[in-house]
Amino acid sequence: MTTTLHSPPATGAWREGDDPGRRRWTAPFAMRVESGAELPEVRIAYETWGEPNADRSNAVLVLHALTGDTHVTGPAGPGHPTPGWWDTLVGPGTPLDPARWFVVAPNVLGGCQGSTGPSSAAADGRPWGSRFPVLTPRDAVAAEVVLADALGIDAWALVVGGSMGAMRALEWAVSEPDRVRRLGLLAGPAATSADQIGWAAPQIAAIRADPGWHGGDYHDAAPGAGPHRGLGIARRIAHLSYRSGFELGERFGRAPQEGEDPWRGGRYAVESYLDHHAAKLVHRFDAGSYVRLTEMMNAHDVGRGRGGVAAALARVRAATLVGGVSSDRLYPPEQQAELAAGIPRSGPARIIDSPYGHDGFLIEADAVSAMIGELLAT
Repeated sequence: MTTTLHSPPATGAWREGDDPGRRRWTAPFAMRVESGAELPEVRIAYETWGEPNADRSNAVLVLHALTGDTHVTGPAGPGHPTPGWWDTLVGPGTPLDPARWFVVAPNVLGGCQGSTGPSSAAADGRPWGSRFPVLTPRDAVAAEVVLADALGIDAWALVVGGSMGAMRALEWAVSEPDRVRRLGLLAGPAATSADQIGWAAPQIAAIRADPGWHGGDYHDAAPGAGPHRGLGIARRIAHLSYRSGFELGERFGRAPQEGEDPWRGGRYAVESYLDHHAAKLVHRFDAGSYVRLTEMMNAHDVGRGRGGVAAALARVRAATLVGGVSSDRLYPPEQQAELAAGIPRSGPARIIDSPYGHDGFLIEADAVSAMIGELLAT
């Protein structure tokens, strides 16, 4: 999809006819999601690195966060608008070296980078749009189970994810305890809190208030006519929760953006920083997926229907490492402490001392690599 920063596309989703890049897909399958809605034809996009060994005991599942995708490692290029988002963890010489491990990274159900979601065509040929149902992390895992079965993987050597990826990884270990040998949970909770739902509420409201939203049915609009303004505001709000106040203060202070005067219509440097991240996202993501995946995160409660969080965590059989970030104001360390205390084969939560807030699980490469390497040695 070719566009300019001055004419954002109606959707930044990957769509049929775009370059597939390194993606592969499952064969189409039908599923009923927890809301009761039927998805008659689902495909899950994924990428792999390395090769499975004879008994497929070296397979690792890497699960992305809200605006992530299948492209865990590798350069940007045709079909992949951004470079790998966790290439410090996956690649030659990293803990998940493809010379040893068969690494699988799916795009979440409801996502917009190849898997079935709001921007995908429904049976009538039109984008799902507003008709795409609300999902839960359990729905996402149910679709990923189909992928595992298609790849002939009876059990994962490791399931690892951060943020929304940690929610799905935890659901894997609770829903399919015999299929997860090791579990890496980074910067995620057992259940989404009122505070976290509160952070999400203005993001969803901003998208739905955008005149280009059209109730969720905007995917065929002309460039510049989609809900990019609302999506950009949502990204600005979210990004504030991903970083710490300390880091933003140290990095930007009250400085104006170079060449601008905030008293005369200009911006502060921190505003320019948020604008930059908003502009990037609207060219590679879909507003409908942002809404549905945010709602998915809001729905996360591993104890729902299982007798509560403690009973659910007790079902995990995997050797587990729980990690958090000291300055995370979105998913604070006490939530990781709850996970570690409740999972039978987990030691105490490992809290990375970092100024970077929630994004520390992506930025603090050495600390995260050391933890995952330690887990793989068990």
